[in-house]
Order: sequence, then C-alpha cells, then structure tokens
Amino acid sequence: MQSPTQSYIVAIGGTQRENSSTAAALRLCLTEAERHGAATRLFSGAALDLPFYDPAREERTPGAVALIDSLRRADGVILASPGYHGSVSGLFKNALDYIEDTARDERPYLSGRAVGCVTGAAGWQAGGPVLASLRAMVHAMRGWPTPLGVQINTSEKVFDSSGLCMIASVEQQLRLMTRQVLEFAGSRTQSTNT
Repeated sequence: MQSPTQSYIVAIGGTQRENSSTAAALRLCLTEAERHGAATRLFSGAALDLPFYDPAREERTPGAVALIDSLRRADGVILASPGYHGSVSGLFKNALDYIEDTARDERPYLSGRAVGCVTGAAGWQAGGPVLASLRAMVHAMRGWPTPLGVQINTSEKVFDSSGLCMIASVEQQLRLMTRQVLEFAGSRTQSTNT
C-alpha cells in the first residue's frame, strides 16, 4: 500500500515481447525508483494489448481502466517506445490515446507530472526523431519531460536474457533520468501533502 508521502511512478511502453529492450529499460527504471522508496506500476507487453481507442465509447476493458486509474494517481511517469519507421509504435500510441479519458479531470492528461522518455531503435538515426516525438507528446499532454531523455541503440546487445543491462552508460542514463522523475515527483508529493 502506498503511503501519502510515497511517490507513485507509472511506466508505459515496450512491445508485445516481454523481453524487449524498451520493457527491460522500464523495469530497470522502476527498480531504481523502488530503490529510492517509490511505489511503481508497469504497463508493458500484454497490458498494452488494448482495443483501438474510441472516445465515443464509454465502456473500457479492465486493462484500460487499470491504466487510466494508475495514471490518475501517478506522481511521475516513464514512457518507452521502440522506434518504428521514425516514430513511436502504434501499440504504444494507442495506449497513450487512452489518456484522453482524463481530459475533464481536475488534473488532466499528464498535468503536473515529470515524464521520463526512453526510445529503443536499431541504430542511432531512428532514436533521435522518436525521442523528439515522445517529448512533443508529453508537452501536448501538459507533462514535464525530464531534462535527460534516453536513446538505446538496439543494434547492440544492451540487455541480457534476464534483463540485466550490459552497457554501463545506458544503465547510468536510465538511472539518472529516473532520479529526475523522482525529484520532481517528490517535490509535488510534498507540496500536495502540506
């Protein structure tokens, strides 16, 4: 159970493959967040297998309800998408489209939350545009992208089969970005509890 002063960090991304690089990166980030005392929740793999978002339909699957409820409670968010043809994946984008359900909330979209952005692509050329796209989406949803965004070149072996990061610089960047999310989330948690 999350305490009133404990930050709650939600991570969204990856692919249908549970062992994808972006999913491994998110697990590393959430482990770092937990190490610093945060409560966490990961939406990846099968949790992203949601019906196409339709704002005209009010009914939502249990998976979509869990995603939106978690985002409503989140103090910070970490997003990770693979780079597909110079942009985020359709699976990932569809999950983000569900954030529209918060449009009329007191704290709509990602308002007031720090958001870490991670992209994994087979080569450095694709990573830059995808990271820029992620950051632009966060701005559009009123979130605060962290100063550091992380690009992962998946043409190199970055994570082993157990999810252990094999490139020290990637691990350091993911941990630093997570701490940036936590710093902002902690400030926000303290201000709402005073």
